[in-house]
Amino acid sequence: MDKVVDLYLSDPATKQRWINFLEKLDLHNFSEREVAVIDHTLGLIDEDGNLVGTGSVAGNVLKYIAVCNKDSELGQRFNKIVTALSQYLFTQQIFHMFVFTKVKYADSFKHLGFSELARTDEAAFLENGSPDVHDYLASLPKITNQAEKKVAGIVMNANPFTFGHRYLVQKASQENDLVYVFVVATDMSLFNSKERFELVKKGCAEFKNVYVVSGDSYMVSAATFPAYFLKSADTLIENQTTIDARVFKNVIAPVLSIKHRYVGTEPFSHATSIYNDSLKRELEPGINLHLIPRLQKGDTTVTATKVRQLIKIDDLAAIEDLVPATTAEFIKANKEELQKRIQEGMKIDGN
Repeated sequence: MDKVVDLYLSDPATKQRWINFLEKLDLHNFSEREVAVIDHTLGLIDEDGNLVGTGSVAGNVLKYIAVCNKDSELGQRFNKIVTALSQYLFTQQIFHMFVFTKVKYADSFKHLGFSELARTDEAAFLENGSPDVHDYLASLPKITNQAEKKVAGIVMNANPFTFGHRYLVQKASQENDLVYVFVVATDMSLFNSKERFELVKKGCAEFKNVYVVSGDSYMVSAATFPAYFLKSADTLIENQTTIDARVFKNVIAPVLSIKHRYVGTEPFSHATSIYNDSLKRELEPGINLHLIPRLQKGDTTVTATKVRQLIKIDDLAAIEDLVPATTAEFIKANKEELQKRIQEGMKIDGN
């Protein structure tokens, strides 16, 4: 009888044993990005003391699930490890979970009660528990006769909210009856999710037809999407962005009557450029993608990256040309904490 045990990856020998097992099952990426976010790992040990299954959780996302079916009934070990992970999350008062998995394993998760949100040729995104996507959509504000209105959506990380973000929102506000601004909820940025949400909300307060809402777990972030079962960085970006676009188009947009999506052009970030290409391919023609040129201030393109770099070198005066007063005030009031986060290793490059 296989036994479920805790695996402590802080122990080098245990971690190496875990890696060796996963590599035999064609899972190969053990980068800091992947492993550092793991909160807990379980293992299945057979009667001879061999590791025959494992699975991890990062927040409410199941990761690194793999089993060896030798000398076992097909599906038995998979069911046991996923059930054990679910029970662990319940003890942590987490009753809603997600998984990204290879497409060939999607049906196995469905047999355990998971619902599929989107898939590509290589990856599938599923959820289980409550509150689910239907509860999330029901919680969002709506207007009378919304189905007859011109409705747009914007998804932003806003790390932090800049005049560039505000320009994008203003343009969408002027061209639509209603605009949803979805703030990415993943906490992997210099400004945490709560801070970013409040800065976006304050920065958009003047636009009366704009709802600022959390993207919850349904705006798929590169921080949550796993690289370990894909072969290259570009394949990772392609699958992550395609799943994100398909969740938006097929799950989010129909309920909210969104027919327009606004994004800024991306001259600097390879990942965001791929994301915009994926959005155009996936959303149109059902949802019209509006590519808005980045806001310029003199010779400077307004970006959140530039703002973060100025925080690092303590040039707060230059920041005022790039962000609304509400963002500038927050940065001034929390300068020491933000700089401390950078000093402790928080990355500030990229988007």
